[in-house]
Amino acid sequence: MSKIGIYLFLIILCCFFIPIVFTNTIKHGLVNEMNNIANITQENIISNTYDYKKYGTIKLLHADTGKVEELPIDEYLYGVVAAEMPATFEVEALKAQAVVARTYTIYKITTGSKHENADVCTDPNCCQAWISKEDRLAKWPAKDREADWAKIVNAVNSTAGQIITYDGKPIDAFFHANSGGKTEIPANVWGGTGYPYLQVVETAGEDAYSQYASTVKLSYDDVLKKLKTKYPKVKIDFTKDDDIKIIEYDDSGRVKTVKFGNIQIAGVEARTIFGLKSANFTMVKNAKEKQITFDVVGYGHGVGMSQTGADTLAKEGEKYDEIIKHFYIGVEIDNV
Repeated sequence: MSKIGIYLFLIILCCFFIPIVFTNTIKHGLVNEMNNIANITQENIISNTYDYKKYGTIKLLHADTGKVEELPIDEYLYGVVAAEMPATFEVEALKAQAVVARTYTIYKITTGSKHENADVCTDPNCCQAWISKEDRLAKWPAKDREADWAKIVNAVNSTAGQIITYDGKPIDAFFHANSGGKTEIPANVWGGTGYPYLQVVETAGEDAYSQYASTVKLSYDDVLKKLKTKYPKVKIDFTKDDDIKIIEYDDSGRVKTVKFGNIQIAGVEARTIFGLKSANFTMVKNAKEKQITFDVVGYGHGVGMSQTGADTLAKEGEKYDEIIKHFYIGVEIDNV
């Protein structure tokens, strides 16, 4: 073989092997990098060694399948916190949510569950929202998944065993998305006499969140149609300003009573009928468009801890126990 032929052969050989070497190097590098991320995440997870004794496991009813699953209480709480509060919120807000969710769970167990064979269910309209780790990770961006899950696990594990008590008993730890600046008392939402630890409290800064304000526009026909599902005999003269108006507000600034023609209903009922995010709303009638605009402040029933309010306080440097005591009056944080 000539000298030139040998050189050509060596060049071709290099062109064949170099990509393989670099591909394997890159592949091994990526694998090592992913392993390092996983190891860092695992190393950063706070271990949970709390001995619950009596309440170490709970029976969870899956609302979508009807199946009951038994699992450790804090493992259940990973799924509750992951479903109920964004992982982007401050760590202290997530810790507060973990304690609130644990308290709510223990309260349900000790006062009697609504469910025959389970302590709690996954339906947020009945108990608390819950999501599995697999489903939660699938909904998050790949680059954030492990770190965000570790953040939630740490919030639960670092507060293991802790619940909120009033007079030595677990409280009914209500919570909601955004108070609109002021929380609500239970009596204005569900009636009854309420609870001494659930009062109207103020939190600044909640207007910085997307949950703070919303708008619902309904035609005159839709307003009447929705009201007739509950009040078949309702009659409204939309040409009269006095036929649609807010009669009374409660101490938190939410609508207590509102008039629609020949009927008067509670603000919380109007919220349900018209699909509003809270009972803190105003109404504007547009005669030209034959339409009513509901401008709504806040998101949720407004009772107990505001989640965006908790995040606001955490950003101001408040710790989770201080956040909890801001929203629940006269309480203590005790071990189960």
